[in-house]
Amino acid sequence: MSAEELDHQLDELALLVDTAGADVVARVVQRREAPDPATYLGSGKVEELREICLAVDSDTVVFEQNLTPAQQRNLEKILGRTAIDRTAVILDIFAQNARTPEGKAQVELALLQYRLPRLRRAGGSLSQQAGGIGTRGPGETQLEVDRRRLVNRIHRIRHELKEIDRTRDVQRQGRDRGRHREVTLVGYTNAGKSSLLNALTDAEVPTEDRLFVTLDPRTRQRQLPGGETILVTDTVGFISNLPHELVEAFMSTLKSVQLATLLVHVVDGSSDDAEAQISAVREVLREIDADAVPELLVFNKADVPGSRSRDLAKLYEGSVWVSALTHENMSEVIAAIGDRLRTQDRVVTLYLPLDRGDLVAAAHREGEVIDTSVTDDFVVVRVVLDEVGVARFAPWRAVP
Repeated sequence: MSAEELDHQLDELALLVDTAGADVVARVVQRREAPDPATYLGSGKVEELREICLAVDSDTVVFEQNLTPAQQRNLEKILGRTAIDRTAVILDIFAQNARTPEGKAQVELALLQYRLPRLRRAGGSLSQQAGGIGTRGPGETQLEVDRRRLVNRIHRIRHELKEIDRTRDVQRQGRDRGRHREVTLVGYTNAGKSSLLNALTDAEVPTEDRLFVTLDPRTRQRQLPGGETILVTDTVGFISNLPHELVEAFMSTLKSVQLATLLVHVVDGSSDDAEAQISAVREVLREIDADAVPELLVFNKADVPGSRSRDLAKLYEGSVWVSALTHENMSEVIAAIGDRLRTQDRVVTLYLPLDRGDLVAAAHREGEVIDTSVTDDFVVVRVVLDEVGVARFAPWRAVP
């Protein structure tokens, strides 16, 4: 890893710590071929870190890489300070920002899965730990009970989330019947997805210049110039090395990404780390099996002085730049979304049984019918359908 890449990582960690509500007072770096299995850092560096903690009177030490439960215990014993890792900080931010019952349940599930292996063997609970970032969140009372009850709580939350997921599936099926294609906004945290949702749909969802403000999906309608109404959904932001606990816990929320017709990948064009952030988002998309969904890159924050949005849009073929704040170049974004959706449309011929008027009506509802004819056995319909419609009508695309 280069010095520049290391600086970017530590800067992002500092921003996470600040978002969680703590102040960074010192940084320590050690280059090693492999982490020490007992204390992550070498013994000499741990002692140096202990002296720094005493000098600056810090109460918490945050590590960029994940700590094993044993490393965390050993470090806290030597340092006399709370030792947490990047994952704990991210979970803490999510805990602070969760608003809806679903969001709170998802965060609680992630927290419990992360903390379960870190139960103190001496007392059997986490209640002995000091407070502060990385130690709070929904479900705190569950952390004071024994392991079995903790596991039972995890099972109950998973069941609750499955029920919520089933309800959302029913709602989604209802939208499908109305043939509203779904365009989902994805991107690195604080890339401006919520601002773009507002610009696209005249919504008034809250926006803040902070990490992980949006945890719950928000969907609004938008009519394209050709007359088609689409659904635009804003989702939780991604980050490099997104904790697996969060990915698993938020799978029901991330289903809107998996099932989207098009992903609008929003990128902060003012960031020096834009290319790495694109890679990080695509890595998460691969992890949740959404990397095959068509993608439109949109480089946001063109209004920020020194922004590279316009230059990046030239480098990435088929991408566009925009300022979601000032709405500059919004017409190009809307046109690009329409163009991408049209390229997914196909003209197909359907052979529908004479007694299936419901299918004929569905073809008119879900596609653009070109012509219709009737034979002795079928109603033959030529229709323009998107990929979802093509798959749905697959049984009637060939003469039986």
